[in-house]
Amino acid sequence: MIRTERLLLRRAVPGDLDAFHEIMTDARVMRYWSRPPHTAVDETRRFLAHMMQCNAPDVDEYVVEYEGRCIGKAGCWRAPEVGYLLHPDHWGKGFAAEALQAVIPRCFAKFADAPALTAECDPRNRASVALLRRLGFRHLKTVEKDFLYGESEWCDTSYFALPRLQPPAPDDMR
Repeated sequence: MIRTERLLLRRAVPGDLDAFHEIMTDARVMRYWSRPPHTAVDETRRFLAHMMQCNAPDVDEYVVEYEGRCIGKAGCWRAPEVGYLLHPDHWGKGFAAEALQAVIPRCFAKFADAPALTAECDPRNRASVALLRRLGFRHLKTVEKDFLYGESEWCDTSYFALPRLQPPAPDDMR
């Protein structure tokens, strides 16, 4: 569990199903996600079950809770890739940045062999691109039409990396 100024970041529980289903059935949320909006609660149930596997070696995900309500998620869903998802009522309030700033050090600690954390996003998602840059992620490349969204639209993907900060060498500590 991680507390920030405004958020509680905690592990997922079965009781988060309704909140995540509300988020993941919203076309605005899922527009730049890996798949179209969920149409059945079983899709969301499978998603939540994966999130609850916090003992999986490549997962370190947290529910983002604000004022006692699940408003999204943040963390490594497939190490070393970082991602996040928020209910649109909470966009533009700095919650994604606050959550990622809290989980990034945890992800680096859990995945000690990873030289960098990575992130992918649709380059049209300007808010996410700007957030990644503010957090120190470097744009590596953009690949055109490498992702088929909803079996009908080919989309581009921008790839980012946040290198692990190296501790100063002993000579640099003088």
